[in-house]
Amino acid sequence: MDWIITILQTLAIFAAALFILVLVHELGHFLAAKLFGMRVERFSIGFPPRVFGKKIGDTDYCFSATPLGGYVKISGMIDETMDTDFVGKEPEPWEFRSKPVWQRIIVISAGVVFNVILAAVIYAGLAYTYGTQHIPADNVQELYVAENSLASQMGFRTGDRILTINDREPETYGISQLVSLPDITRTDLRFTVDRDGQTVQIYAPEDFMDQLSKNQEFLSIQNALPSKTSAVIPGTPADEAGLLGGDEFIAIDGEPIGYWMQLSSIISNSEGEIVLTVRRDGEVFDVPVTPNADTRTIGIYPVDPFEYFGIEYINHGFFSSLYQGGRMTYETTSAILTGFSRMLTGSISVRDNLGGPVAIASVTKEVTDQGGFFGFWMITAFLSISLAIINILPIPVLDGGYLVFLAYEGITRREPSVKVRMALQQIGLILIIGLFIFVTFNDIMRHIVN
Repeated sequence: MDWIITILQTLAIFAAALFILVLVHELGHFLAAKLFGMRVERFSIGFPPRVFGKKIGDTDYCFSATPLGGYVKISGMIDETMDTDFVGKEPEPWEFRSKPVWQRIIVISAGVVFNVILAAVIYAGLAYTYGTQHIPADNVQELYVAENSLASQMGFRTGDRILTINDREPETYGISQLVSLPDITRTDLRFTVDRDGQTVQIYAPEDFMDQLSKNQEFLSIQNALPSKTSAVIPGTPADEAGLLGGDEFIAIDGEPIGYWMQLSSIISNSEGEIVLTVRRDGEVFDVPVTPNADTRTIGIYPVDPFEYFGIEYINHGFFSSLYQGGRMTYETTSAILTGFSRMLTGSISVRDNLGGPVAIASVTKEVTDQGGFFGFWMITAFLSISLAIINILPIPVLDGGYLVFLAYEGITRREPSVKVRMALQQIGLILIIGLFIFVTFNDIMRHIVN
């Protein structure tokens, strides 16, 4: 029964995000068309067949049965409906085809522009409401690097301290990941670290993004947490063994440790009793404890990373929030474009990195579950930029395809023939349907494998 509830929750959250994205995108087309005196026959959330709606003036505002997008039907335009009834008739002043090329370009581009604006507004709103947080880089010293982890495969070792990322000395770190989104998507990602007083260069491998997409953790703030507990859960093995909040663990079965992830890994992989060497109020002593046989835990909490690393909160005023919104939009757009370009050039796997509706819905719910209201709007902003980039691709049926037709008309002073446009539209539709089937199948197979 729980899985049914999970599926319904996932669908509801995804539907809410998709509704916002589609509404804003189509609103861009709608308002631009109205601005230039074009008649809008239909404003639809979803693709045909029409389910219900209401006609106000010349426009039918409706919901349609296929919930994977939406469209605005403008008089005198060959769109997703493939309607060509107007062909052969004299253009009417309110029709799309009667307007100058520059006006038609604005109408077609408006959906993408509105999606980018939506993302910027969301990021700005979150900055204004929640502020931003970061950790001073000087507060994060040595890192723990697990064996066989992605960081270990790259060349990081436990005890390393990051000096530079892409030749730039970091002043702050994010509150979760140490490497920012713009940096982590670069093709030339490289680090300089201090290792026992020696300077070492570390370079990301060519398949770095592929490895990240396979749920590999990479240099989170958790890697720097000390092997110290903030609290002990009553009734657990740790409680029964006499451990207390504030205890620092310096060894397990005689092997020195210094990091929380190291402590957690050893406990979860242990079989039977382990001996913890504890430092408490300057005294050092051993405590035998047997982890829970089912959960492989002993019932202790780590220290609060926000408190331990001295997280800094920054409140933003109106103009500062606008700047943050623009900055986040730019960084997210750059990261997504880099990902797309690396898939197109084959430097990263399309199968491993391109997500369809199943993956997007799953990620949307996961981020919302973890981040609540903040998480929902963060992923919605990210998806809004992704939608804008996909729509601007020069594929017939998408906005980018229409712009190619208009660019051709602007240069040659003549429109492509209706027959050519219809043929290309159908080819584009087949490509989009094929891609949709591929990514959906890929999502399902990836979910089954995982």
